[in-house]
Amino acid sequence: MSKDIYVFAEQRDGKLQKVGIELVGKARELADDLGEKVVVMLIGSDVKRNAEKLIKHGADKVIVVEDPMLKEYVTEPYTKAVTKIINENDPNIVLYGASAIGRDLAPRVASRVHTGLTADCTKLDIDEETKLLLMTRPAFGGNIMATIVCENFSPQMATVRPGVMKALPTDNSRTGEIEELKIEFVEADMNVKIRQVIMSDKKAVDITEAKILVSGGRGVGSPEKFEMLKNLAESLNGEISSSRVAVESGWVDHDRQVGQTGKTVRPDLYMACGISGAIQHVAGMEGSEFILAINKDENAPIFGVADLGIVGDINTILPKLTDEINRIKAEQD
Repeated sequence: MSKDIYVFAEQRDGKLQKVGIELVGKARELADDLGEKVVVMLIGSDVKRNAEKLIKHGADKVIVVEDPMLKEYVTEPYTKAVTKIINENDPNIVLYGASAIGRDLAPRVASRVHTGLTADCTKLDIDEETKLLLMTRPAFGGNIMATIVCENFSPQMATVRPGVMKALPTDNSRTGEIEELKIEFVEADMNVKIRQVIMSDKKAVDITEAKILVSGGRGVGSPEKFEMLKNLAESLNGEISSSRVAVESGWVDHDRQVGQTGKTVRPDLYMACGISGAIQHVAGMEGSEFILAINKDENAPIFGVADLGIVGDINTILPKLTDEINRIKAEQD
């Protein structure tokens, strides 16, 4: 009988990625509801040193697969490793991050073990009656939220957006089991050859990591006006983000989009500038610690989720706010 919740803990260059730790936290919650354990799959080269950290964040057991062939992520050997773990242990649920790696790996594993996969989930729950996993994701371009169940096949599998789930704080009192699984890899398993790994010089900004976000929507008006938001973000040591319309208009890059079809963020401060507050956008930022909304329309839905609202023109308010913040900082220096 299928049991326990398995999590694929993504790592790059031997460093655990945040989404894996977030998923361990959510898996802990789901497993407690089901009376099951949380098992983490840690795959790579020289990665066993990360196992204790995963236990401290909520795992009961970590299965470690190490091999030189697993140093860099390649589809086939990683698929072989995860498939073997699933076939040998028959888990109830398997979770992956909806990252570039997770989105490549999960569907291939699902095909090998003959089960379904719900991609890009923003919410996971356990049905009280059936005890099945309820996997919720945006559908039809983010206009509705669909909740999907996998009744007839096992394991139940989902990829989950980074930033959606909340990692548990480190608990140094936790103990767990670490199992080293040996898998024999052959030359045929490496179906591609990595000739060179080139690290980008560009400093990538992940808005899911930002503590302060200054976000713009249709009301900003043009890409040039986003300079106001950038200036304010710089004064606050934050980052800019946006609603979908700003991305579709070409004003900002897609990796800055917040919402059901973008990223889910939980900053300490989220400033919504010229954003109406459509449900698709709110779903991606309502978990923020403090929400400040600025909009000319006093009836804008965004004020319904904001902790503080300012009715007014961002073209007037943002420059004055930036100047005042810079003045205060100068006095403090």
